[in-house]
Amino acid sequence: MNNLTLSNLDKLAMLRNLGTLLGSGIPIIESVDSLLEDTKGNPKKVLEKLKADIMQGKQMSASFAGFPKVFNKVTINLINASEKAGTLETTLDDIQQHIQEEIEFSDKVKFAMIYPILISLVFAGVFVMILTVVIPKISVVFSRLKVDLPLPTRIMIGMSDILVHHTFLLGLGLVVILGGLMLIYRTNKQLILNIVFRLPLISDLVQKIDYARFSRSLHLLLSSGLPITTALELATDVVVDSRTAKLIKKAREMVIGGKRLSDGFKMDKKRVPSLLIKMIEAGERTGTLEKAMQEISKHLDYEVNNSLKTLTALLEPVLLVVVGISVGGMMLAIIAPIYGLIGQVGGR
Repeated sequence: MNNLTLSNLDKLAMLRNLGTLLGSGIPIIESVDSLLEDTKGNPKKVLEKLKADIMQGKQMSASFAGFPKVFNKVTINLINASEKAGTLETTLDDIQQHIQEEIEFSDKVKFAMIYPILISLVFAGVFVMILTVVIPKISVVFSRLKVDLPLPTRIMIGMSDILVHHTFLLGLGLVVILGGLMLIYRTNKQLILNIVFRLPLISDLVQKIDYARFSRSLHLLLSSGLPITTALELATDVVVDSRTAKLIKKAREMVIGGKRLSDGFKMDKKRVPSLLIKMIEAGERTGTLEKAMQEISKHLDYEVNNSLKTLTALLEPVLLVVVGISVGGMMLAIIAPIYGLIGQVGGR
């Protein structure tokens, strides 16, 4: 069960339906039974485990804790707090709304990556076609004429020869390289992520995404009545950049020491959005920190959306220029020797 996974949409549907049934006054066992009638696959396994655990006297949060790849610590602790407060149906509604916002947020990021990935695949296809179809035929002509070829042309012919005549070895090499990268990613995922997150343009975007997710989760946790120290500890898990996670942990330590949360974020003013610090300060003064975190998340969502649009707008012409220059360079490497031969024939 520990390795069982659910898509966000399946998890969203299950929590929404469960919250609706509980909100209608239906006991939890009957609610789960009702959902089991029309559920299949992994969601059914989760519900079956939930029913068995509840019949043994366990709470829903304890049952969901058995699926770490489905429910994160934030969700489990929110449900646990709501079970103690008797507001489970309301919390389930808040959680499914939170998941819905996360899905929409992730979809924006994925959609922004579609264009550069598509262009890259098209370029790779054109490059392989030239190396496997055009270059072999041209190289036969050049070898028979025994002419001196420029370096770019020799490189193209060499790459074509490897791709056409040593396909197995090339494929084996790629498998080894990809397997090595996957092994490194699984054993030291954070190392790979840290390298990627420090790239130009990406670094600023990841930072905004992290603080948007952090503020959204902290709002939900504080609204459920959890202490700020517990909420900060749980919200640390939603960020992906290790630098952001370390800063949140330091800020939590300062809060434990009696200082304000805003003081903790002031330790790294260069990376923390100034609006986040100001809004937290205002929330702390007025006693509405959870409301301030909600406003921060909305603003950062807007900024991330604009950053993605700007990044996409910049990538489009850059990718087109890179692809144009690359294809033009390959064509020039093919045509230049032909023009040289024509010049030699004309000179004779």
